[in-house]
This record gives sequence, structure tokens and C-alpha cells, in this order.
Amino acid sequence: MTLMVRVITPDRTVWDAPSEEVILPATSGQLGILTGHAPLLTAIGNGVMRVKADGKWLAIAVMGGFAEVENNEVTVLVNRAERGEKVDKAAAQALLDEASKVLNTSSDKQERLQAKLDQQRARALIQAAEMGSKTGS
Repeated sequence: MTLMVRVITPDRTVWDAPSEEVILPATSGQLGILTGHAPLLTAIGNGVMRVKADGKWLAIAVMGGFAEVENNEVTVLVNRAERGEKVDKAAAQALLDEASKVLNTSSDKQERLQAKLDQQRARALIQAAEMGSKTGS
């Protein structure tokens, strides 16, 4: 048996394919999903989702949303998502550097909050890019 996994953002579908296993960056921690998993609804944070398909692991950076698991279907609805191999690592590093600079220099609470969110997003993008697509067993 396989899982049918869909990763959907407001403007596109990032992944829609059968998979053997999924690891979600839930707000409560990493959450592994295999076939036959109990029904579940969970919040997704900023992080890297991993999907095992055809024996290979691939990484998808996801930015906040929800995931539903039911009847061997995993639907992930997030604000933004990017497959690791498509991430512009230089742009993500620039975002991380700028966010770190704002955190070190700004005293404005709103700016600092936005910078912390930008740091999380940038780290997720960089991690997904570094993981890319790896062969697993």
C-alpha cells in the first residue's frame, strides 16, 4: 500500500504523487506518517517536510499551514512550499543574512517578529536545498 500525498499552496500544487512515507514538521515536533496511520489533523510550522517516493527521499520546505491524514491520504495545505531541488540557495542565504541583521540592529518589536519568521523560512529553504533528493532504503 502507498500513501497519496498532496502538498498544496494557495497558488499551486507542489507535490501530488503516491509515496511510501512522509515526515511532517508539525508544530509539536516531527511527525512520521506510514500507510494505515490513524486519522489526524495537525498544524504545520516552518520547516522541511520529507517524502519517500520510489525509494528516494525528497525535501520540501513548507511554511505554516495544516496537514490532514485520512484513509492513506495526506493533504498538506501550506502558505508556501518549495521542493528542495528548486530552492535558490543564494537567495535563501541572503534572506537569512538580512533577517539576522535586522534582529541584531532593530528595537522595533514588529520588525523583530518579522525577522524571526524570515529566519525560520530561510533556514527551512536552506535545509531543504541541502537535503535535495537523497536515495534511501
